[in-house]
Amino acid sequence: MRTVFAVLCALWWLAAPVQAQDAAPLTAPDLVLHGISFEVSVPADSATAQPPVLQLEGRSYPLTYDAAAGVWTTDAAVVDGAWRPTLRVVRDGAVIAATTTRGLPGWLSILPPLLAIVIALIFRRVVPALFLGIWVGAWMAIELSLTGAFVGLLESFQVYVLGALADESHAAIILFSLMIGGMVGIISKNGGTYGIVDRITAWADNSRRGQVATGLMGVGIFFDDYANTLVVGNTMRPVTDQLRISREKLAYIVDSTAAPVACLAFVTTWIGYEVGLVGTAVASIEGFSQSAYSIFLQSIPYSFYPILALYFVFAIASSRREFGPMRAAEERARTTGDVLGPNAKVDAAAAEGDELEPPADIPRRAFNAIVPVVVLVGSVLASLYVTGAQSVGYEAPLREIIGAADSYKSLMWGSLLGVLAAAVLSFGQRLLSLEEVVEAWYAGLKSMLFAMIILVLAWSLSSITEVLHTADFLVSVLGDTLPPGVVPAIIFVLAAATAFATGSSWGTMGILMPLVVPLSWAVLVANGMGDPAHYHIIYSSISCVLAGSVWGDHCSPISDTTILSSMASGCDHIEHVRTQLPYALAVGVVALLLGTLPAGFGISPWILLPLGMIVLSVLLRTVGTPVAIADTADEAAPA
Repeated sequence: MRTVFAVLCALWWLAAPVQAQDAAPLTAPDLVLHGISFEVSVPADSATAQPPVLQLEGRSYPLTYDAAAGVWTTDAAVVDGAWRPTLRVVRDGAVIAATTTRGLPGWLSILPPLLAIVIALIFRRVVPALFLGIWVGAWMAIELSLTGAFVGLLESFQVYVLGALADESHAAIILFSLMIGGMVGIISKNGGTYGIVDRITAWADNSRRGQVATGLMGVGIFFDDYANTLVVGNTMRPVTDQLRISREKLAYIVDSTAAPVACLAFVTTWIGYEVGLVGTAVASIEGFSQSAYSIFLQSIPYSFYPILALYFVFAIASSRREFGPMRAAEERARTTGDVLGPNAKVDAAAAEGDELEPPADIPRRAFNAIVPVVVLVGSVLASLYVTGAQSVGYEAPLREIIGAADSYKSLMWGSLLGVLAAAVLSFGQRLLSLEEVVEAWYAGLKSMLFAMIILVLAWSLSSITEVLHTADFLVSVLGDTLPPGVVPAIIFVLAAATAFATGSSWGTMGILMPLVVPLSWAVLVANGMGDPAHYHIIYSSISCVLAGSVWGDHCSPISDTTILSSMASGCDHIEHVRTQLPYALAVGVVALLLGTLPAGFGISPWILLPLGMIVLSVLLRTVGTPVAIADTADEAAPA
C-alpha cells in the first residue's frame, strides 16, 4: 500500500512542473506546432518607447504596438524543431520578458481525431474510439512521457469531459435532447402516435397506396428516427402483409424515411445534437459569427442525399417499378403472397418495441401527438423570433432576426412546453396516471442517453483539437492545395465511409464535425474566399457530414437504424441490407455527382435538387421493371 502511495506521490510531483504557469508577462500559447506561426504579446509601457524584439531559436521578430490591447505583439513567430523553446523579449540588449512553450510536430495534432476514426473503423465502437482520441490528445497537450500519459488519462475525464458538460450551451443541448426523448415517450405511450398511424392506414387499400402510406407515415413521425422506425414498422407490418408488400420493401421504406426526415425537420431529437456539434465547431472560427441554428437552417438545401432518398422512396412506391434484388422480393410477395423469403431469419420478439406500446384500452387519438409537436415547434419558432428581435430589432429582416436568435434558449423553452403539453393531455384525459406519465417520459429519456454520451465525448475531442491547433496544421497542409469546391464532396465520402464501418451516423458526426468545419473555413481563407459570397462551402460541408453519415448508415449492415428497421419490419436483416443497397447506392451517387460536387462550385441547390430527382426518375424508368400485380386496385391504377 505504501509503495502505491509513493508511486502516486511521485507521479503528482512529476506532473506539477508540467502544469505550472510561467510568471513572466510574456503571453504565448502553452503548445505550438513546428513550422506553424503563432501569436506572442507583451504588455506595452508606452507606444513611443523603443520597440522590443522577440528572440526565438536564433531569429528576431520585431514587435508592433497594438493600441487597442495595449501590448507589443507579433503573429509571425515560428518554432522550427525545438521541443522546449524559450521565448525572450529584448529591448536595448536587456531581456524584459521570457517564457517557455512546448513544440510538437504538426502531424501529431491530427493524431487524436485520426486515431478516433481508425479505432472506430476497426472495432466498430464509437465511445471507446472517442475516449481514446481524447486521452491521446490530453497526453500530447501535457507531455509525451509516462507521467504525461497517466496525467492525461485523468485529465481527459476530469478536465475535458467535465468541461464539455459544464459549458452552459452544451448543457442546454443535453437537456433539450433529453426532453424531446421524454416527449416522444409520452406521446407514444398515450396512443397519440398510433392515432396518426390509424389516420394514414385508413387510406391504404392496395399495394401502391400501402407503400405511399408507409412513406407518409415515416415523414409524419419526423421528430425521432428510433420512434419512427419502431412505430411505422410494427404498425404497418400487418397492413403491408395483407397488401402483399414484401417485408424487404417495408424495411426499405421504414429505413429510408426515418433518418432522412429526422435530420431535415426543424425540430427533432437530432436537432439538438446537430446544433451542438455545429456550434462547437464554428466557435473557434474567427470571422464567422452566425448562430449554430441559423447555420443548420442554411445547410438544409445542401442535404442532397436525405432529400433525394425521401424522393426516391415515393418515386418507387408510386411507379410500381423495382430493380435489383428488391424486384425479386416484390415479385415473390405479389405473386405468391409470401412476404418473407423461404430462408428468412426473423426475431419477432425483438421487433415489438414494448416500451413504446400504449396500453390496449387507451383510445388512439391523433391530436394527443399533434398538439405537443405543434406546441414544441411553435414555441421554438416563436422563441427564435423573439430572442432574435430583441437582439437586432423587430424591424430587421427575418433571416437576420433568426440568425441573431438565442437558439439554445429557444430549444429549451420549446422542449419544456412540448413535454408539459403531452403530460397535461395524457393526465387530463385520464389516459395515463401521473406515475405512468413520468415513467413514459423517463423511458423516452433513456433512449437518448447513449447519444448524449457520444455527444459529450465529441465535444471533448473538439476541445482537444483546439488545444493542439489541429485546424492550423490542416490549413498549412491543405489550405493552399485543396480546391474549395471539392471539399464538401470529400467530406461526404469520408462521412459515408466512417458511418458504413462504424454503423453510427451520430458517432460519425461526433468524430468528423469538429475536424472538417474548421478545415473547410481554413481552405476558404487560404484561397481568399472567406466572405459571405462563399459561405455555401461551409453550409454544404456541414450538411455533408450529416448526409454522408446517413448514406453510410443505409448501406451498413451494422447500423443501429438499419438493424432496428429490420426488426421492426419483421424482415431478415441480411435480406434488408441486400435489397436496400442498390437503391441507397443509386441515390448516393446521384447526390454526390449531381448535387454536392456542383454545389461546391456555386451552382444553386434549388437547380440541382430537381435535376437529381429527374435523373433518379429516368434511372428508375430505364433500369426498373414493373412488378407483377395481384390485387385488382393496382390493376386499375395507371402504370
